Amino acid sequence: MFATMMLSKFKHLPLSTRIPILLFLLGLAVFTSLHYLNCKVGGSNDPASRQAAMDYQDKDYYLTLLNEREEQHKQYVASLKKQISELKLELARRTEKINKGAQPVNEVVQVFDDHVNDNDDLNDYLQQQIDKAEVRHGFRIRNEYEIIPFNMFTPQRIYQLEMGLYRHPEEKPTRKDKKDELIEAVEYALELLNSQKAKDSKQFSVNDFVEGLYRTERNTGTQYELFFRSGVSGRIHRMEIFRPFGPLLRVNSEVFETSKSTINIILPLAGRMEAFRIFMQNFREVGLKHDRRVFLTVVYFGQEHLQEVENTLESIARETGQRSYYKLIALNEEFSRGKGLEVGAKAWDKGNVLLFFCDVDIWFTMDFLDRCRYSTVAGKKVFYPILFSLYNPSIVYSQESRIPPLEQQLTVKKDTGFWRDFGFGMTCQYLSDFLNIGGFDLDIKGWGGEDVSLYRKYVTSDLVVIRVPVKGLFHLYHEKTCDVTLSEDQYRMCIQSKAVGEASHAQLGMLAFKEEVQAHKASRKH
Repeated sequence: MFATMMLSKFKHLPLSTRIPILLFLLGLAVFTSLHYLNCKVGGSNDPASRQAAMDYQDKDYYLTLLNEREEQHKQYVASLKKQISELKLELARRTEKINKGAQPVNEVVQVFDDHVNDNDDLNDYLQQQIDKAEVRHGFRIRNEYEIIPFNMFTPQRIYQLEMGLYRHPEEKPTRKDKKDELIEAVEYALELLNSQKAKDSKQFSVNDFVEGLYRTERNTGTQYELFFRSGVSGRIHRMEIFRPFGPLLRVNSEVFETSKSTINIILPLAGRMEAFRIFMQNFREVGLKHDRRVFLTVVYFGQEHLQEVENTLESIARETGQRSYYKLIALNEEFSRGKGLEVGAKAWDKGNVLLFFCDVDIWFTMDFLDRCRYSTVAGKKVFYPILFSLYNPSIVYSQESRIPPLEQQLTVKKDTGFWRDFGFGMTCQYLSDFLNIGGFDLDIKGWGGEDVSLYRKYVTSDLVVIRVPVKGLFHLYHEKTCDVTLSEDQYRMCIQSKAVGEASHAQLGMLAFKEEVQAHKASRKH
């Protein structure tokens, strides 16, 4: 009964009190056992027993044994203390990393995810990326063209210099990847702000986000500066975060045999004989004389000039000795570009072939034909090149004595043309992919609209769309006529569209201020 009561009281003692008691009891038990053994051996009359008693009574042996055990316990306790100390240091280090964001306004904040610390090599690499980027300090640059500008964004808009297809200086983030990127940056900054111990202990939310800046350095990463309202009047929290780029990784390596790929060029046509003669000149020199791996399918609408088209094709066949390079399909109906391309593509009956949907006012080079071949993979990739549209040569070369030949006009410069990033009509794709995607929308009549419809089918499919400007594909200038029967607003929009393709901004400015320029020139003579 007494032992039970003592045991019950012992269990409720704190750990720091129980450990010395246990050690005392352990030592008492060892001493009692040794004393008992000593008495038992010493009471025997056997000489061997008396000798054994003398050996056991060697106190140095027992003291050595106890010292060894004690040393082992001390080493074990020291090991535990060391581990506890290391864990405390690690905890403090990680806490410091998390709380690094709790710095005063106007100080640069750099925060990494905790899991990065588990890999010292990766952590060092990411730190090197920050050191190489213009984040913590500025770099001396050679001129004003090397500076990388920021884009600014708010919860509703993105204000950007590279306007792209929309041609607006501001836009709503419609692309999902861009929208997700900015939302992720804001949410990450909010998480960091709310994890730190701010003086005003304010819990930040998306409603506190004011605006942000971001820019990307191509070989280091993307930098964000995000600004949040504080609960204290006149105080703004700035959070600077960095998304470093990782090392280069090989995804795939392939070899393309471009010499074995035939391109079937599909050309819908109605009239426009002068443009057709220029097109055939280009096709003969590049396609038949040098490349020799092309086929031309002409789908002609109507009867007028049909015989002229046939004579031109036959004449080139005789001149080049390649009588089977083309197919002429005549449709006696209203022109429809989508239907012409669809009929021309399906007319091929020699298996899967690479298609190039083309227009009569297009000029291509051998480099483009090869690029069409290796940028398109059946079942994987379709190629949508952004062509270079030439300005009106009578304006571009107005200061020269004569307009240079067409071949000399084919240069990619800001004063000779512009990237036609709003056009999707020229494209390279395999016949199998074209048929699987469903082809063109044949309900669209006339010119335009069918190309966008097909393009949208591809971008919403599992195929990769390669959209890139190419230097070997040109849209030749031709005059755009605005119908006088249009309404006033429609006619004004048509004129504005016409102006985009006529000349550069500077050249149009010279035309607008032509009289002032001439007056200044005359005054200088006097």
